[in-house]
Amino acid sequence: MLVISSREFRQNQKEYFERVDKGERIIVQRGKDKSYLLTPVTEDDLYFNSTILDRIKQGLSEIQKGETKKINSSEEIKELLGL
Repeated sequence: MLVISSREFRQNQKEYFERVDKGERIIVQRGKDKSYLLTPVTEDDLYFNSTILDRIKQGLSEIQKGETKKINSSEEIKELLGL
């Protein structure tokens, strides 16, 4: 893991982004008490990625087909969740 200053990062952004892309962990330190970890963003980091959208579509389809279960009590919630 490499710790660099925000000034060093600004001056050599390309180099540090390339190093992160290769798997290196880099922390950018800003002042005495602020630090930031550089990490690449993947599709899994995005809220509405293709997997989530597919699950939403599947859920809407199940609702339209009436494939739902009505929950009326906390006991039924526990049963549904296997608690």
